[in-house]
Order: sequence, then C-alpha cells, then structure tokens
Amino acid sequence: MEQRPLPHRILVVDDEPDLESLISQRFRKRIRSEELSFVFAGHGEEALTKLREHQDIGIVLSDINMPVMDGLTLLGRLREGHPMVRSVIVSAYGDMQNIRTALNRGAFDFVTKPIDFQDLEITLDKAIQDSVLRKQAARDRDHLLGMEHELDLARGMQESLVPTVFPEHARFEVFGSMVPATQVGGDLYDFFLLDGNRLAFSLGDVSGKGIAAALFMAVSRTVLRVSAGKGLSPEECLRETNAFLCHEKTNAMFLTCFYGILDLNTGKLEYSRAAHNIPYVVRANPLAHGGRAIENLDQAGGLPLALFDFAAYDLGTVQLDPGDCLVVFTDGITEAMNSAYETYDEVRLEALLKQLPALLPMREVVQTVISGAQAFANGMPPSDDMTVLGIRYLGQG
Repeated sequence: MEQRPLPHRILVVDDEPDLESLISQRFRKRIRSEELSFVFAGHGEEALTKLREHQDIGIVLSDINMPVMDGLTLLGRLREGHPMVRSVIVSAYGDMQNIRTALNRGAFDFVTKPIDFQDLEITLDKAIQDSVLRKQAARDRDHLLGMEHELDLARGMQESLVPTVFPEHARFEVFGSMVPATQVGGDLYDFFLLDGNRLAFSLGDVSGKGIAAALFMAVSRTVLRVSAGKGLSPEECLRETNAFLCHEKTNAMFLTCFYGILDLNTGKLEYSRAAHNIPYVVRANPLAHGGRAIENLDQAGGLPLALFDFAAYDLGTVQLDPGDCLVVFTDGITEAMNSAYETYDEVRLEALLKQLPALLPMREVVQTVISGAQAFANGMPPSDDMTVLGIRYLGQG
C-alpha cells in the first residue's frame, strides 16, 4: 500500500489573536485533506519552541512587529539554527526598509498588510515548492559529501569565467582579483570591449556560496553579456538581465551587480547598480574637483537581480579625467571582521583610498584594497568572498 505523504507543516508567528481562525478558515479544505498543517505562535521566542517540538516544520510565516522577539530577530535565529526552513514575512504596505532587511537576512518572500489571502496562498505554495526542492537538494548534497573532485570541477568552472589576463591599452588600465571565502565562491567580475571606443565591465555578488552560487553566477554573467552585446544602456541591460533571471530561476538566489560602460574617447562613465556596494572614483587631481580625493557613485540604484521581475534601475553618469580610477568591490571587503567583531566598513576603505599614491598601478591599487581588509581581519576567517575590480582612464594618449 502506497504511503500517504505527510502534510506540509507551516508555523504562523503573529500576535494578532484573530489570525489563527482566519487562516484555519481560509485553508480548511487543504487542512482536512491533510495537505497542509498549521502551528501557531505569538512571538519569536515561542516560535523557536514550536520549531523544536515540530521538527517537520518547513515554512515560517512571520509578522515583523511582535513582542518578546520581533520577526527580524527571528529571521536571524532561523538562519543560524534552522537553515532549511523557508520564511515568508508579513509587513505593512510600503515598508521597504524592513522588507529589504528581511530579504537580506534570508527571507524567501513577503506579503503585505492587510493580508490578501489569495496572494498569501500563492506565496506559501511557492515557498513550499522551494522548501521541497531545498530538502531534496540537501539530500543530494549529503550523497555528494567527500566527492572533492566535484568541487574542483566547479572551482575550475568559476576560475575559467574570471579574467586573468589584463590587456595593455593606450586609453585604460584594468585589474581584478577575487579571493573566495570557500573553495567555490559567489563573486565574479568581468570586462570586455563593446567596440573600439567603449569598455564594458561588471562585478556581481550572488547571495550564497558553493557550487550553486558558482553556477548561478555563471548563468548571470552569460545573460548580462548577451544583453550588453545588444548595445543596451546600463540600466536597460540590468533590466533585461533581471527579467530573464526572474523568469528562469528555480531557487531563491539573487545577486547584486554593478555594470558600467566607459567611453574611451571622452572619459564619460555611464553605470547602473542593482543594490551593489557603492563604488569609488579616486581622483588623480583632487584640486580640479574641489579638493575631493574620492567620490562615491551613488546616483543610480535598484533592487538585486533575480528578486522581483518588476524592478526598475536608474542610470548614473560621471566624468573621469585622465588618471582617475574606479574601484568596484563586493561586501567581503567592507564586512571583513576582526576578532572584536568590528567590520572594516566604508570609512576605513575610504581612508585607505585617500592615502594611495597618485597613478599607482591598478594591480597595486586592487591588491592594496584586499590586503587592507585582510590585515584588519588579522587572521579571522573571511565570511564572504573578497573581490575588487579597478579601472583607470588614461585619456586619448
């Protein structure tokens, strides 16, 4: 006799007393058919107790604002102690700051108040499907433990995608370096000439590490290159790449990205940024720019790629003078942590960049940035990949 599958157990964490009856009523048919099962908690601490009592909970639906332990704190505890549980947060409409914080802490998706139960059901079904896929992936991963050659193949694939030859060009100088936190990381940088007069370049950071992150980054790089090859502007390129990744992806990964196009005739840089760290322009002649030795490129912004198919991206521009260089990096640099749990942060990075000698070769600029973060960590193991891409505009020669 075929064994009946167990119901998908969902933990609902909310201090509103009426929510339990509303959910029980809305999902009564699926509860009766033993397709779904719900457990309820009034705050984060109680939720952790329920998770210990019910080891088969796969989904957590949690409000953000609750007594005792709020939803954002709970997300951190879930990531630490229950990494296979998928979480969906409930937040006030328009509360993008908390929503983005929750997504950065590992939330799978979100719904807004007042709750649209039809949308909630669709969201929970997506989370359940993802949870099933993740559990299957975990089982597959367990079978692959010890197969070191598989990791070597993935590492070789990633390394083959990262440029290691840096051309000598009359109008620009480029150098990049990536130091993975694990054997296979989720960072990648790229650069290529669109034509004889324009240099395109990108740097991305996938929300994860390991083989899956490397594969997702490889796909993302290919899609971005195809979009760039169409001659699209930076914000259009990110928009098209995001649409493709949202449509095709089968996991919860996303990536931040910076993409720019440097006109080698004029020094004009056009760029767009998908929630990536804000890069810096290091001026060769600060006096020509009001005494500013460095400037940050914060004009353009947007959500991470492969997260929301409706995301929009802005276009930023900056004029580079001969000798000016651009430093793009991932958060493995600014979030490098020492034994006192202090992060390297943007303030220290800016101070380092201000001290760089004028026209220091880009290889040395990049290596100085990485070694500065490593020296600050002082032997603490890195929690994320450290990747830096540097480009100097040399003028028309």
